[in-house]
Amino acid sequence: MNRRKIIAVLAITAGAALLATTATALSRGDDPAPPASGAAVARSDVQRTISAAQERLRRVPEDATTWASLGSAYVEQARITGDPTYYGKAQGALETSLRHKPDGNGPAHLGLGALANARHDFAAARDQAELARAALPDTAEVYGVLADALTQLGKTDEARAAVQRMLDLEPGVPAFTRAAYDFEQRGEVDSARQALVRALEASSSPADALFCRYHLGELAFDNGDLDEASAQYEQGLLVDPLDPALLQGRAKVAAARGKTADALSGYADLVARVPSPQYLHEYALLLRASGRTDDATRQFDLLAQQERLLAAAGSTDELAASVAAADRGDAASALAAAQREWNRRQNPLVADALSWALHLAGRDAEALGYADRAATTGWRNATFAYHRGMILRALGRTTEAADALGTALRTNPHFSPVDAPAARTTLDGLR
Repeated sequence: MNRRKIIAVLAITAGAALLATTATALSRGDDPAPPASGAAVARSDVQRTISAAQERLRRVPEDATTWASLGSAYVEQARITGDPTYYGKAQGALETSLRHKPDGNGPAHLGLGALANARHDFAAARDQAELARAALPDTAEVYGVLADALTQLGKTDEARAAVQRMLDLEPGVPAFTRAAYDFEQRGEVDSARQALVRALEASSSPADALFCRYHLGELAFDNGDLDEASAQYEQGLLVDPLDPALLQGRAKVAAARGKTADALSGYADLVARVPSPQYLHEYALLLRASGRTDDATRQFDLLAQQERLLAAAGSTDELAASVAAADRGDAASALAAAQREWNRRQNPLVADALSWALHLAGRDAEALGYADRAATTGWRNATFAYHRGMILRALGRTTEAADALGTALRTNPHFSPVDAPAARTTLDGLR
């Protein structure tokens, strides 16, 4: 599965950490105890923060700090519910905060940075994070938002420095998970795993623990260790049996183990509850791999609807649009979207998507340059290796193609229900 999803989750962590701080400041002593479930705790905390902020603003409508808190809570609410309409509410609250305090309003700029990351406007997120850093130079969450934006903009060294500053200020879950992603992009899988274990050890809530379990499972899955991946997902599901991300992991493992009926059932239940683009896309691919092409087409249609909803809420994700178009067989749309995204940011994931779109368009000589650029980071990414192998095959460079396809399958034999079988078939032919 494509690893672009991880940053979408990580990008909100700083906002969630800020939310935890403001929730404590706004909470009332007579609030009921939160439930044990991690996701329920997160939903309860966010809703309590929103309610407390709204109540305070009814009494003190010019409180800039509370407006910023409300805006950050709406960003988190969008993540939890998958409802992009909260983005508009977040923007309104954060801009109101700036109207009441236009100068030195670090919390408002921090919230706007988290919102911009969530909308995939990474240049704006970087700019807002820099404004927040000027006002809050020793606040760890600022560097989290900054690191996420810089990572997606392809500014690897600057992002790493921001992560290191975050670790220096507050070595907790948000900092360790970002460090893990940085290690993973460099191909240092053992260091990434150690960072996630540190994050799990630093977890102070069920929601944090679930977050870490999921990413430990993802790291294991993406490196071909199904047993470890399953163990991490199942450990998390003991805490919250309804956590969507962990249920996605369970379904993915079932598919990889050949338990297709269980996997399809798991995805069907998941997209009925949380119709996120990622889950719809994965479900569509699994349906296609199972021969249910009409059902797969329906899921791709739903995916397109979700993308339009996100666009209407101000979220632009040309990377996801390119990948989805390529998997639908629409090479022209895949290439146009990838080129637009590359013009916005030079990130390894975008380089890979552009290389694949160029390949589908028959422009393999150009495609190889971008595939090589994605590979130079050292990231052990099976999708990158598969795309590069297929491009090399199209160019007649069969020995190099076989090496790349072999690398993809050694890294993760189950990286895609559609592309992994294609990689095996192509490799057998080359040999």
